[in-house]
Amino acid sequence: QLQFVESGGDLVQPGGSLRLSCVASGFTIYYYTIGWFRQAPGKGREGVSCINSDGGATNYADSVKGRFTISRDNEKNTVYLQMNSLKSEDTAIYYCAAGPECTVASHRPYAYWGQGTQVTVSS
Repeated sequence: QLQFVESGGDLVQPGGSLRLSCVASGFTIYYYTIGWFRQAPGKGREGVSCINSDGGATNYADSVKGRFTISRDNEKNTVYLQMNSLKSEDTAIYYCAAGPECTVASHRPYAYWGQGTQVTVSS
């Protein structure tokens, strides 16, 4: 089965940091743009960040710019999301997926969704 496995989510206090990992299962990420998305309770899935296939281009949602950093290691078939200065509004399940282009405007072009990892920011 072609999918991603996300990990690294946890309960963290406001202002804290987490690093999420996204490992591809059953395929190589080498040729794909990879995006991170999140979904909070009662809300739709929103784009957080994306990175193109060679890591030369990235994109971020305005709400996370300057706080989150996306990176990838194609040799390890893994994409990372470093999250700093976390806020309560960052609380959500975080997912990664593969897409045809680096956009955070919509999750619809993306595929190979995993089960997600829970991030909870609370004191």
